[in-house]
Amino acid sequence: METKANYVLIGAFTLVISLFGLLFALWAANWSSEREWNFYRIVFDEAVTGLFEGGSVRYNGITVGTIDKLSLAPNDPRKVVAEVRIADETPIKTDTRAKISQDGLTGPTFIQLSGGSPNAPLLRSDDKDDIPIIATEPSALQNIADTANRLVTRMDQLLSDENVRRISASLDNIEQLTGTVAAQRQDIGELIVNARDASEQLKVTMQTTNSAVERLDRDVVQHLPELVDKLDRTLAQLESVATNANGLIAENRAPIQNGIQQLGPTLTELRGLVRDLRRVASRLDSNPAGYVLGRQQPKEFVPE
Repeated sequence: METKANYVLIGAFTLVISLFGLLFALWAANWSSEREWNFYRIVFDEAVTGLFEGGSVRYNGITVGTIDKLSLAPNDPRKVVAEVRIADETPIKTDTRAKISQDGLTGPTFIQLSGGSPNAPLLRSDDKDDIPIIATEPSALQNIADTANRLVTRMDQLLSDENVRRISASLDNIEQLTGTVAAQRQDIGELIVNARDASEQLKVTMQTTNSAVERLDRDVVQHLPELVDKLDRTLAQLESVATNANGLIAENRAPIQNGIQQLGPTLTELRGLVRDLRRVASRLDSNPAGYVLGRQQPKEFVPE
């Protein structure tokens, strides 16, 4: 009898728990349906592999909404339009960006929202019938794919037939160069030995030069005070001579000025005297006897 009573209690407890769970599910569904949502569109310029209707929309890792619909853009089938609903309290700003993300390598794919500076206005549509559009940015997978495509293109350009021919020609030239170097191995060895000898001679020369410079520096340093003293004395004597000359000129300024004034007529007379002397010398050269005796040069007799 007690065993039957325990079964009844267990069954009643199970029924109560099931009823409570059902009531909680109905309340949660009612709360979810009554919750306020904002609807947005997101236009992707890339494939949305992994996204599905009912998938999550996250803002900096926090789930804030779900994906209601995925469809191709009617005017451009290369684009995918995702219609999402996001909780009303989520601050979707004009600079908020959306991209496709994934949890690790095998996790689910979802839409990740990021950005949204504090001073930016909220994203709203002027027309009530028009749904606001959230701007997108390339996903990490898209960036990797674009980079891989660029690398493949560059590799194709690098490994073109013309570049392959050039590389082959360069390798042939390098092989010829190495063969020439190998053939001239003995000459190269002698050149290295000569270079070593020259460097040793240069080292000895540098050491000798350094010693001479050090001795010259010591001699200059030793005689420098004496040279400075002589220079000081010379400058003092020059200063004294200049002072005496200035005094002499100051004392005889008037006679000097008179002499300078008389120097002009004297130079004029001297120029005239020089001209007369030149004429006398010219006449002496042409007819010395006639100029001295006051006679003309006798004419030579010519018989008839």
